[in-house]
Amino acid sequence: MYKLLTLNKISPKGLDLLPRDDYEYASELVNPDAVLVRSQKMHDMEIPASVKAIGRAGAGVNNIPVDQCSEKGIVVFNTPGANANGVKELVLMGLFMSSRKTYRGITWAKGLKGKGAEVSKLVEKGKSNFTGPEIKGKKLGVVGLGAIGVMVANDALALGMEVAGYDPFMSVDSAWGLSRSVKKAISLDNLLAESDYISIHMPLNDETRGKINKEKFSLMKKGVRILNFARGELVNNADLLDAIEQDIVDRYVTDFPTDELLDIDNVIPIPHLGASTPESEENCAVMAVNQIRDYLEHGNIKNSVNFPKCTLPSSGTQRITIANKNVPNMIGQFTQILAEQKINISDFLNKSRGDYAYNIIDIDGTVSDDVIEKLRNVEDVIMVRVIK
Repeated sequence: MYKLLTLNKISPKGLDLLPRDDYEYASELVNPDAVLVRSQKMHDMEIPASVKAIGRAGAGVNNIPVDQCSEKGIVVFNTPGANANGVKELVLMGLFMSSRKTYRGITWAKGLKGKGAEVSKLVEKGKSNFTGPEIKGKKLGVVGLGAIGVMVANDALALGMEVAGYDPFMSVDSAWGLSRSVKKAISLDNLLAESDYISIHMPLNDETRGKINKEKFSLMKKGVRILNFARGELVNNADLLDAIEQDIVDRYVTDFPTDELLDIDNVIPIPHLGASTPESEENCAVMAVNQIRDYLEHGNIKNSVNFPKCTLPSSGTQRITIANKNVPNMIGQFTQILAEQKINISDFLNKSRGDYAYNIIDIDGTVSDDVIEKLRNVEDVIMVRVIK
């Protein structure tokens, strides 16, 4: 029986995938095998020693102590792409709102309450204050071509925009999904300089934090409109406010409001609604649950943020999985221990990612507790698990 601790409300569509005879899940559990979480912060949480995996029903993992988990051999999963359509639709809404001044216009129109019969005349008189350009024929620069960026680029093309994209780390899957009509920018600076609209879809890390700053704003066209539905910290807000003051940025639409942005007329603050659709929540829950199940039951890893992708069809009687530091001669030590006990390996897969590596070893027969203990005692081994 596997135990799953749920730290947030997880969509029943995902939880219903857990066989009742094999899984127990609750918001309070002793010695859980895995954790399912959405937004709850886990940095100050004492993670039970029994936890083997954490499934984040969403893409960002800033609320999870990933480095700490890696050191303990806890695999952290996320669900990239599961909420992509929900975010993409909000980006498109932001694209239109950045142009047509509907945000200001609606606020102004609601202020006419109580004017009675004069409302219609006031609307016709005041509407000229809220004119804005159409997006058709304008240039959109998409920074980051992951699941969301690709969808935004493709749909913007369908709306008649001229689209260019920049992503030096674009995956093969993203490349397959991107329209051939999306132009490849030769550099980020070139993309920023030529775009009428810029949509940011970069991941947040030490390299990208504050990436859109004074230097980058200085390259942009006067009157550029910027959409940020990725992470607020990608943009230096102090530099943004200066760029607005200098009429470089005409409109900034963000899903990550901060105090200094809330009273700025040129900023449209959206309260982090990117994935706030029932479909997104269901998709994320289903994906997270399936990944946790595949790991607990088969040792396979897909969409982990701290360990490599590693999947292998079962070919033996038992399966041993090992997480270790990515250092030389680890495989040789594992195979030697098994050979000394005359244990035949029917299949073996080793993958590495950064400082860590992961192994799936299928064996014929069964392995004793003594052998498992010897594997655990190998220097730089972090975790050993037997799956029957």
